[in-house]
Amino acid sequence: MPAILDAVVVGAGPNGLTAAVELARRGFAVQVFEAADTVGGGARTEELTLPGFRHDPCSAVHPLGIGSPVFATMPLARYGLEWLHPPLPMAHPFDDGTAAVLSRSVAETAASFGPRDAGTYRRLMAPFLGKWDTLVRDFMSLPSTALPRDPVTLARFGLAGLPPATWLLNRFHDDRARSLLAGLVAHVISPLGGIATGAVGLVFALAAHTHGWPVPRGGSQAVPDALTAYLKDLGGTVHTGFEVKRLDDLPPARAYVFDTSPTALARIAGLGQAYRGYRYGAAAFKVDYALSGPVPWTAAEARRAGTVQVGPHTRDIDAALQLATSGRAPRNPFLITAQPSLVDPSRAPEGKHVFWAYGHVPHGWDGDLTDAIERQVERFAPGFRDLVLARATAGPPELAARNPNYVGGDIACGAASGLQLLLRPKLTAFPYATAHPAVFICSSATPPGPGVHGMSGHNAAKAVWRRLRSAR
Repeated sequence: MPAILDAVVVGAGPNGLTAAVELARRGFAVQVFEAADTVGGGARTEELTLPGFRHDPCSAVHPLGIGSPVFATMPLARYGLEWLHPPLPMAHPFDDGTAAVLSRSVAETAASFGPRDAGTYRRLMAPFLGKWDTLVRDFMSLPSTALPRDPVTLARFGLAGLPPATWLLNRFHDDRARSLLAGLVAHVISPLGGIATGAVGLVFALAAHTHGWPVPRGGSQAVPDALTAYLKDLGGTVHTGFEVKRLDDLPPARAYVFDTSPTALARIAGLGQAYRGYRYGAAAFKVDYALSGPVPWTAAEARRAGTVQVGPHTRDIDAALQLATSGRAPRNPFLITAQPSLVDPSRAPEGKHVFWAYGHVPHGWDGDLTDAIERQVERFAPGFRDLVLARATAGPPELAARNPNYVGGDIACGAASGLQLLLRPKLTAFPYATAHPAVFICSSATPPGPGVHGMSGHNAAKAVWRRLRSAR
């Protein structure tokens, strides 16, 4: 080992591992230190309920992973990462037994909205179809000194996405389209009236039409495992079970890159109140289920979808978000649910299934949302409770204990609302740098924000290697 490393990365989540890989690919000596006994961060797979049932404690479906500009440059398939696609990326059922769908096909998606809104949806998507690779690279690399590859498309996307999501929803006549799109925005736990929330809905919809909403074979752990194996082949080293409490705990290095929350970074690096204005948002309450059979959704479309949004209407989604972000737990939560064993039988014993659902609750909430979640699922899948073999619940305290980046149970590592949706972790043109010239941050608290896509790690690594090269 060299006397002084080029870079040390703290935290082996997808962003930390991506930053390490990007630096190692450019010939820098890199080591990663992770407090947990395994790598993964928000992308892990564990037997949470019964033997043979492999659950993802946090993320399970990865539309931004398969479409990630940086993952596309890595040979992750060589290291075991295989994407599996359900027949439908997502379904959004209603009380009448029908469902709107988010399909790989724009035409099928539009048709599920009804005749009055089908044309509106096709026109909304038309400028961006076939342009995902350049658009998402431009969008997910901001802020950056690099010029956009397709400034015209990026500008059109900004005009459509920068206003609040309510502007986008008001283009549609009926609630089928509005509800599905409102549910897409809710994936970042942001009220529908916030700035740039329309962009969230557009990105998730375009991801489905371009690459789908797949799950990794064997579980989300496959993503960090592939990154780790690639890093080791590049000469990098990963240390697990190593908690970092201060910079002096780490070996000497020219740069330190933190895949942590801003507050943890400030504490470890001695930056005082550098991020005192950073806001953490509403939290998740998640339940993982071992089931004796598939979820008996009334809507046939939901039985074919990897992800099912349970709302059902725009007003219900907005009300649940408003309650959670204002400090009250909703009685009728909006749910995001995933059924990965629909396409990956390795996740459960033969004939059995894994399923998870989460709703939004206030930051740090210590109540129990299990009954409310199951009532909502039963509403659209009568008989669901009869299939439950075991369940594992995780409210904000448990989520924060499992992953310190989820402060107060905030799985977005910071409120994705207001200007903080775009400008994280503070108002600056250099979000990955800190007041310490050798310390950088690469977590989901930096642009482009939450999701298993590695782009925060890639963007931070770019800032780091520029500094290291100038130092050389």
